[in-house]
Amino acid sequence: MEPSKTTAGNLKAETREIQNEHYMVTDMKTIRIDDETYKRLTVTLGTLMAQTKRMVTYSEAIEALLNRSITLNPDLIAEVEKYISENKKQGYLTREEFIAEATRLLLRMKSKKCHYIEVPKEKYDRVNEALEKMRMPYYNAAEFIKDQINKTLEQYEKFLEEKE
Repeated sequence: MEPSKTTAGNLKAETREIQNEHYMVTDMKTIRIDDETYKRLTVTLGTLMAQTKRMVTYSEAIEALLNRSITLNPDLIAEVEKYISENKKQGYLTREEFIAEATRLLLRMKSKKCHYIEVPKEKYDRVNEALEKMRMPYYNAAEFIKDQINKTLEQYEKFLEEKE
C-alpha cells in the first residue's frame, strides 16, 4: 500500500499493517510502533474525537500527546501508583485521575480562595473517635471544625455589634 500524497499544511496519517506490526506514515516520516502502543494510541484518538466531536487523525493524536504531556519523576509516578493500588476505596482508577484531582486541589489552595490546615491523622482520628463516643452532634471532625469556625464568627459579629 502506498502512503497518501498530502498537500502542504494538510497532513494525513495512515496506518498500515505489515507482518502484524503497525507503522505510522505521515508526509515523509514513518514511526514504527508495537501493537500495544498502537492500541493505546487508537484509544487516545477515540478520546480526542469524543472531546472535539470531530474526526481526528493519528498525527493530531500524537501532536495532542506531545502538547499535553508532562514529564514526572519516575519515583513520583511509582508513589502515585502505589497510593492508588493501596487505597482503592478512594475510587481512583488511573494515575491521570489522581494527578488531575491533586492538581485541582493545589490550584484551589494556591488561588487563596480557601485556607487549608494540616491536622495530624492521629489527632483527626482521635477527634472522630471522641465525637462518636461522646455522642456529639457531628458526623466527623471536619464538620465539628467548620461548626466551631461558624460559631466563633457568630460570636465575633455579636461582639462587634455590642462594641458599636
